[in-house]
Amino acid sequence: MNKEFTFTIKSISFDENYNPSENTRITTNFANLARGNMRQENLRNTLAMIDHRFNTLAHWDNPNGDRYSVKLEIVSVEMDVEGKGNTFPVIEILKTNIIDRKTNEVFEGIVGNNFSSYVRDYDFSVLLLEHNKGKSEFSTPENFGDLHGNLFKCFVNSNEYKNNFHKSPVICLSVSNKNTYHRTEYQHPVLGFEYQQNKPSMTDHYFQKMGLRARYFMPANGVAPLAFYFSGDLTGDYTDLELISTISTMETFQRIYRPEIYNANSVAGKEYQPNLVNPDYALTQIVYDREERSQLAIEQGKFTEEHFIKPYRTILEQWSANNVL
Repeated sequence: MNKEFTFTIKSISFDENYNPSENTRITTNFANLARGNMRQENLRNTLAMIDHRFNTLAHWDNPNGDRYSVKLEIVSVEMDVEGKGNTFPVIEILKTNIIDRKTNEVFEGIVGNNFSSYVRDYDFSVLLLEHNKGKSEFSTPENFGDLHGNLFKCFVNSNEYKNNFHKSPVICLSVSNKNTYHRTEYQHPVLGFEYQQNKPSMTDHYFQKMGLRARYFMPANGVAPLAFYFSGDLTGDYTDLELISTISTMETFQRIYRPEIYNANSVAGKEYQPNLVNPDYALTQIVYDREERSQLAIEQGKFTEEHFIKPYRTILEQWSANNVL
């Protein structure tokens, strides 16, 4: 499936000295945090929140709550469409690594976590907006998300992915504020109580085309469920520490980015409807420009259209039509 395209993987540490590269989507959670006058304090506080949450969940044989630390890598994936050395940054994800201070061991965590894609910006901020312009009823274009989904599966099936990562990706996102979630009786020792939603969200349909399905869990001491997108067995393929690395990282980002849901002062009950205008929440001490993030998504979608979709449209459309998994 990936014979025509070549992928290049690059990684950089996400630490208090992190500076976004020119190719990084600046709407990405971690890139937004690393800008402005408070950048280093933002990063330091975010990493401290992640470590604290990790140790709270990995409480066994950890009496002082300081045994573990999470080291994050930003993984950038560039794709060469024609094999001529011209690359385009298609995907950006996070990889967690777990440091055990007691044994001085370092364990690989999970790759995926945060998920960023210029093509997704194009789909949602250009293609979808143009398709619904002037229409009274919202709809999605034919084959919406097919190209993006096939590109993602092409990457995950590639030798480059398999040579760098040992397990399938898990992406962790906020639940949809348009859906209602019902708590089941199933409780996982790390992921917490499982929730089920009343209907698939638009994100579910989009990620399904990437070969990923969703389950929803609210970890211990959390206030709202998280959406976990995966391709294999979420509860069987990953160790407890691997799952905790994703929970601690992505719940921290959501507390900063969507405090109305994930830093709310009330805990989700048996029936839960996420509310982005909930006034009863606490702000973190971390600066995050949510309005700027939305505006930049449109700019980046147009950038993708100009530098990726238009120049390679024929190649991409023919390839995608012949490579549906």
